[in-house]
Order: sequence, then structure tokens, then C-alpha cells
Amino acid sequence: MDDETAEIELLQQNLNKTRQISKRMTSILDSFDTRIAKLEKSILPLYTASQILNRRRNNIDKTLEKIDDVATNQEDLSAEESLILRGPQAGQLLQYKEALERLNANIAFKAGDSGEIAKIADLVETGAKKLAQVYTKIVAEASSGTPPPPGGSPETPITAFPHSLRPAVTPIVKLLRTLPLPSTHPSHPGAPAILRTFLDAQKGFADMRGNWSVKCLDAQGKGLVVRANEVDPLVTGREFGEWVELILATAEDEFKLMQELAPLPSSGQLAASFTILLTPILRLFTSVLSSLVAFVKKNLQKYSFLALAAYESLLSLQPVWEQILAYTGESGLREKNDFKDGLPVLRSLCLRSFPEFLADIKLGAMARGSDTSTKVVDFTMETVKYITKIPEVQGAVSAALLALGDGNWKMGEGVQVGMNQKLGEGDEPAILEHFIHDVISTAITSLTTISKNARRPAFGAIFLLNNVAYLRQRRVYYDSNFTPLMQAITDDSRAAASSGGGLGLGGGKATQQAKEKFVRFYDVFDEVVERHRVGRVLDADGCENERHTVEEEVVMLVVPSLRRFITRAGTKKEFSKNPSKYIKKTPEEIESEIRTLFG
Repeated sequence: MDDETAEIELLQQNLNKTRQISKRMTSILDSFDTRIAKLEKSILPLYTASQILNRRRNNIDKTLEKIDDVATNQEDLSAEESLILRGPQAGQLLQYKEALERLNANIAFKAGDSGEIAKIADLVETGAKKLAQVYTKIVAEASSGTPPPPGGSPETPITAFPHSLRPAVTPIVKLLRTLPLPSTHPSHPGAPAILRTFLDAQKGFADMRGNWSVKCLDAQGKGLVVRANEVDPLVTGREFGEWVELILATAEDEFKLMQELAPLPSSGQLAASFTILLTPILRLFTSVLSSLVAFVKKNLQKYSFLALAAYESLLSLQPVWEQILAYTGESGLREKNDFKDGLPVLRSLCLRSFPEFLADIKLGAMARGSDTSTKVVDFTMETVKYITKIPEVQGAVSAALLALGDGNWKMGEGVQVGMNQKLGEGDEPAILEHFIHDVISTAITSLTTISKNARRPAFGAIFLLNNVAYLRQRRVYYDSNFTPLMQAITDDSRAAASSGGGLGLGGGKATQQAKEKFVRFYDVFDEVVERHRVGRVLDADGCENERHTVEEEVVMLVVPSLRRFITRAGTKKEFSKNPSKYIKKTPEEIESEIRTLFG
């Protein structure tokens, strides 16, 4: 019991000690709490100041970075500006291109800095202008100098762009086509100004190339007019046609060159520029044509075949011109078609020449020589020359006669225009035959009048015999040998025209008639061949030139007419399932056989 009491007292003492220790610990902790509160109150202003300093330090760092960036960009922009302002130097086009690309990239990445963007856009615009200046300078160099002489290589265009300049201009054109335009970069601030620069450069290209083309074509065109009084009219007319063909070939070549070298290759811009290029060329064409027309008008009968040859050339070149005109789009050239307007001018001369030629023959009846004169008069020789030359421009003569109307060349003889049977396309041989018949009839009438008015009838009879013999020396030959041949494929042309059926195309009866015509033609041709084998034409020594002339006349008379007849009738599906049964020989075979008759 005493032991337990002692343990309890010991525990009581320990508990008191523990309580005292707890009180002292609590007192110490309270003291720490007070000190921590005081420390926090002291540290808080320092912490706040430290945060402010950190923010200031970050702002300073960012400012320094921005300053460094601006300084670097400004240094780069100065370098680009220096390169751009110098313009593209020889061998530095690649660096120039890269500089422009970097400037355009800077515009894309600086969307918020309008002032900087405007400055860079001005530099890009300046670069485009510098490139356009170099481009224009090269084009000017290629479009100047001494024009090449006529008659050069057909493979090389007369206005060809020098090969030595192509390596210089081609890379510039490629670079120009990559620069920003409103159609490709609508948000680029320099695009509208660059477009205006390109429009000016392309207009300059068209102006220079057009004027250069005129310079190359001018001498040859105006030379035709100068030499027209000294050269055979047919030759002059053909040379005019060759010159016009050269004009069209030049225009075609220049359009291809424009497609290759124009800064703005869109179809609309090309059409507008090509119109500018064509304008001086057409002005030259109109000038030369007007000079030729004025020259022909001074003596229409002497130079009528010049007009006919020129008219035939323009007719044949009309499809080519339409193709050239298509390159100009919907421009004013379609409304004022200088080339097409030239056709009516020449045709009016041709139409005038036919009745005036007949009138000149009639006037020949008023000429009176001596009572004993029996020589061949001038209008007889002119009539023979006229008829002989017709095959060389047969297409133009036939087309003009069709436009004039069958028989209307006899104006002034009481013939009412438009009252005769109208012939249309495909009736060229018929109307040509009618005209030649009237020419010969008029000549014979005038000769008869002169012979009847002679005071000494015996000499008048000899005069008539000599002139008619001269007039008929070829006509009799043609009438006896080739008129039946031509009639085989030209008879009933008026009836066909009046019925509206055309030759060999209007049903069973017309088809049968066409077959009969083919049979008749080849039968008569065989007779002509056999006749010429027995009796040689102009077989005497020294007649080679005359024989060759007759040969060409016969070929021109027969072959084109047969070819047209075959085209109109023989190649139609309804004509025959076996055309070779009726078309025994082609026009080429007929021509070859005719030439053997005179060989």
C-alpha cells in the first residue's frame, strides 16, 4: 500500500513538472508568433518592391530586344534599298530577285505596321520600275537599226527579235511576271502601281515593235508604187499580194513574240497591246493600197490587171487576215477593218474596168486611118493581150464578174442592170465565157464598122480579114479544140442556177446529167489528145515560147474548171457509189497529159 502511494506521489510530481514545461513552451511559441508577425510586417514592403523591380527588369529586357530587332531590320532594309535603287546589274539579276522576294515577305509578316509596309511597298514598286526600264531598253535595242533587205531567209521573220538579246530579256520577263498585281495579290499595297508600270511597258513594247515592223515593210511596199510604171501590171499586182502576205506573216510572228515577252500575258491585255501594234502596220497597208489605187485610176485600162491581180491576192489572204484579227479581241479594229475595206476598193476598180474596156473597143471604131491601110489596129492587139492574160487572174475576174452581174458589163447599150439571168457561186466558168464572148463580139463589130466606113471597099475587106485573122488565130484554135471540152462541163449552168438546184446536186435527173457531162468531157478530151498527137501545135523551130504560152493557157482553161466541177458534183455522196466510174482521170492527170501534148 505504501509503495503504491509513493508511486502516485511520484507521478503527481512528474505531472506538475510537465505542466510547468508546457507553460514555458507556450510562452516561447507566443513569443515566436509575435516575432514572425513583426518579421512579416518588415519583409512585405521589400517583397513588393522586389516584384516591381522584376517587372521593370523584364520590360527593360524586352525593350532592348526590340531595339536590337529594329536596328537589325533597319540595317537589312537599308541594304535592300541600296540594291533596289541601283537597279538590276549585269550578272546580279538573281540577287535582285531575292531582294524583291524578301521585301514582299516582309510585307506579309508586318501586317500591323502600316508605315513600315508602305515603305517596303514603295521599294517593291521602285524595283518593278527599274526592271521595266531595263526591259524597255532591250526591246528598243531590238527594234532599231537598219531594216533587213527584202528577200531574206523565209525561216527568219523580217522583224525577228535578235537572238543575241533573248538571253538578256527572257529572265527579266519571267521575273516581271512573278511580281504582285491586283489580280494575284489584291492586298499588296504596291500592286496597283506595279500594274500601271507594266501597262506602260507593254504599250511601249507594242509601239516599238509596230513601228519597227513598218520600218521593215515600208521600203518594199512603197517600192511597188514607184516601180509600177516600169513593171508589168500583173507582176506588180502579184508583188503587192506577196507584200500583203508578208505583212500578215509579220503580224503573226509579232503576236507570238508578244505572247513570249509581254509582262502581262493575259488574253485581254495581249489583245489590247496587239491592237496598238497592228495600227501603224495597217496604216502603212492603207497608204500603199491608196497609192496603188490612185495610180491605177490614172489609166485604168492599162493597169486593170494590176487591180485584178491585187484583188485576187487579197481574196486568197482573207482567211489569214480573219485569224490575225481574232487576236485583237473585241477591239475597234473589227469595226474599222482596213484590210477588208481594201477589197471593195479594188473590186470597184475591177468592176469599172470591164465596161470601160468594152467602151475603149467601141471607140476604136471611130479611129480612121488611111483609105489603103490594112494593118492590125491597136485595139485588136489589146483585145488579144487582154484575153490572153485573163487565165492568170481567172479567180479575180470571175469573182468580179459575178459581183457585177451577167451581161451588166454592157452598160450603155440599153442593157438594164439586174435584168439578166443571175449566176452565183460555182458559175464562174459560165460567166467568164459570156464576158469573153462579148469582148470578141464587140471587137469584131468595131472592126466591121471601120471596114464599112472605108472609102475603098477592097482595102476595107483586106483590113477586116487581117484584123479578124489576128483576133481569131487563137480563138479558132480554142473554139475547135477546147470550147466543146469546156461546154461539156459548163452547159446548162444558167438553167441550173435558175432552178436553184445547182449542177448535179438536185435529185435523180440532175445527178444523171452530171454523170453524162463527165462521160462527155472525157470522150471529148480523148479526141483532143488524139488530134494533137497527129497534128503538133507550133512545131516549127523558134516557136518554143509561143508553144509554151499556149500550153499554160490551155492548162489554166481546163484544169481549174474540171477541179471545180468535180468538187461541186463528183464528190457528193448522192452522185455515185463508185465515182471513179465517171471521173476517169483526176485534174492532175489531165494537166500532165495536156503538157505532154506540147512537150
